[in-house]
Amino acid sequence: MLRENIIQNEMEFVTIESLVPRDHLLRKIAKTIDFSFIREKVKELYCKDNGRPSVDPVVLFKMLFIGYLYGVRSERQLIKEIEVNVAYRWFLGFSLQSKVPHHSTISQNRRRRFAESNIYQEIFDEIVIRAIKKKMVDGKTLYTDSTHLKANANKNKHVRKQVQKTTKEYLESLEKDIIKDRQAQSKKPLKEIKKTEESKEIKESTTDPESGYMVRDGKPKGFFYLDHRTVDSKFNIITDTYVTPGNVNDSTPYLERLDYQIDKFNFNVESVGLDAGYSTSAICKGLEEREIYGVIGYSRPGGRKGEFRRRDYKYDQENNCYICPAEEKLEYRTTGRDGYRTYASNPKVCRQCKYLRVCTKSKKQQKIISRHLWQGYKDAVDEHRLTERGKKIYIRRKETVERSFADAKQLHGHRYARMRGLAKVIEQALLTAACQNMKKIALHSFDLLNKIGFMLTKHLLKNIFDQILKIIAKDRVSLQY
Repeated sequence: MLRENIIQNEMEFVTIESLVPRDHLLRKIAKTIDFSFIREKVKELYCKDNGRPSVDPVVLFKMLFIGYLYGVRSERQLIKEIEVNVAYRWFLGFSLQSKVPHHSTISQNRRRRFAESNIYQEIFDEIVIRAIKKKMVDGKTLYTDSTHLKANANKNKHVRKQVQKTTKEYLESLEKDIIKDRQAQSKKPLKEIKKTEESKEIKESTTDPESGYMVRDGKPKGFFYLDHRTVDSKFNIITDTYVTPGNVNDSTPYLERLDYQIDKFNFNVESVGLDAGYSTSAICKGLEEREIYGVIGYSRPGGRKGEFRRRDYKYDQENNCYICPAEEKLEYRTTGRDGYRTYASNPKVCRQCKYLRVCTKSKKQQKIISRHLWQGYKDAVDEHRLTERGKKIYIRRKETVERSFADAKQLHGHRYARMRGLAKVIEQALLTAACQNMKKIALHSFDLLNKIGFMLTKHLLKNIFDQILKIIAKDRVSLQY
């Protein structure tokens, strides 16, 4: 018999505690975070006096945490990994010979017990609160962005479907401002029209109908979900994650999720950093009204080559008109139902203008410019980007939210939706973000302890060295006598 086989078949007396390295990540997490809060949060979801004994909910969620911490995509594979990995068994409180729960235990609990609950959001929020208590989050500067997760669906398997357009929350406020603006400009009220629910045609996946068909410049086409994530600037702790279908604009859920964080964690948000996809009048107005210093990326405007661009026409707020490059006025005409003011030039003047060909291609030889009622808010936010403060805020986007997404994709399997359906992808996003936060909390706590230990050791050694010098000096004096 080979020597290796003899060694492997020898009986040894060991403990599982001794087999897990002292610096293992799971040891740090277990020592830093007490997961007993999970029992209290799921207490109402369990029956007290009926059914077979269930798996401890803390153990159940710890199993999920292992899967997301180490990017194990399949629950079947997760159970196999737990069976052979000593550190995983130690983290879950299993012995070397303990029977590991069947993989269906996780899926059945998800389907039967947790499906209608908010447990995943509550666990994520609790981890954020732990980070706040450890002074790792201050809520002063927040960065938000989205990333796409490929849905578990073939892009070629779809049907075309008519769906109702969603009503945007700010429309009621916009309608009031339109009425006020028309009154201020001595315009008659707009005729009331019967509101009908508008519809649009979309591609709906036959495999995962809750995903959305995404079409964006520089992005792959197909069925995706979008993970909208917010990161605090202090230690890159994720403070919010929210999932939508891939055909939802980044700006749609932003203000609602910002308010959620302010209310939930009592944040006093001073500034935010966003990319150009969030540069809408509604978001800029919302930030200004909340007195938040918004810094939003620049999006290069379109236009035909060789023609004047929008920025070449200067807005005169005092006279409510635009001034063209030839120093002529574009007078105010009306304010439409969409919230845009219309400004138009005088065709008689334009016909004689030397800039006509590079100004407009209109058959009427007239230049028309539209300006949103809330454009002033957008202009104010655009100015922030050019300030020293704004530049310092915006440059950190790549170190915060973009880095957070990169880690999620590279280390935690967040490139693809593991399951089908919006609720299950929300679960994935929340648990992935929670695990990333756990890791940061644990590593930061141990780094802090090591620094404190080093400082104490240094201080202790200095005191000992000083005492030795005093003794030597004393002995020298006594020898002289």
